[in-house]
Amino acid sequence: MEVLIILKTLGAIEAGGTKFVCGIGTADGRVLDRASFPTTTPDETMRMVFGYFADKRIDAMGIGSFGPIDPIPGSPTYGYITTTPKPHWTNFNLVGAVKDQLNVPIGFDTDVNGAALGESRWGAAQGLDSCLYMTVGTGIGAGAVIGGKLIHGLSHPEMGHIIVRRHPGDPYDGTCPYHKDCLEGLAAGPAIVKRWNVQHGTDLPPDHPAWEMEAYYLAQALMNYVLILSPEKIVMGGGVMKQTQLFPLIAEKLQQLLNGYVQHPSLNQNIGSYIVPPGLGNNAGLAGALALADAAITS
Repeated sequence: MEVLIILKTLGAIEAGGTKFVCGIGTADGRVLDRASFPTTTPDETMRMVFGYFADKRIDAMGIGSFGPIDPIPGSPTYGYITTTPKPHWTNFNLVGAVKDQLNVPIGFDTDVNGAALGESRWGAAQGLDSCLYMTVGTGIGAGAVIGGKLIHGLSHPEMGHIIVRRHPGDPYDGTCPYHKDCLEGLAAGPAIVKRWNVQHGTDLPPDHPAWEMEAYYLAQALMNYVLILSPEKIVMGGGVMKQTQLFPLIAEKLQQLLNGYVQHPSLNQNIGSYIVPPGLGNNAGLAGALALADAAITS
């Protein structure tokens, strides 16, 4: 006798600072359809988002958003994008807007926490107890799965805004409106563009000094994450990390910084398979949002 298994149809929103990626999929991480819209103002962007979902029947929605956000249920500002430097989006009730339109269960977290969850279930960290997902693009953020669960506390991790040592050849002030020369202020895409006076980071050749400097900053961040969280895998995505020459540069500098202090084959002999691009490719964020949607139904 055949048993018919019906998978629920889930909605997913990866709300990024540059674009919103929307899609539908299933609880096993399959993305069935996707579309993207530029992140402009809330009115314009959400109109396009709701237009996409207007003819789609979904059982739940997962949202992974740029931050800072309030992901703590019961908080007066739960579901809000809060103190973001992104113009027009400060204190925007993202979950409330989606709930008003679609009226389905909603799972909500940071985009990087969502991607970390997706990579741990179906991607580069599948089968592991812990992983860290870091995005380096318009901004820098990281999310972590530890003991099979996403990290939350007072709010959510903001690992993109840690303080790092300055590169000795870097006079650039930094772009972060809150901290100036934190990690994001020195190493996110806009910092690369402004420091080197180019229109796009891709205008710089692979052997340009910019990438050694970028690796210098990112390796410091990874050292902090390794020492504090000890993840079993580090997954690095985002537009800047499409410069694949960064991976060996970062790995080499991380080993130099650790200087043998942490003894583990993943760091000493197999670092090339420890710091990796997303196993889910461009679907890491959407798959993570599907996982958030699934959790909203089952919780």
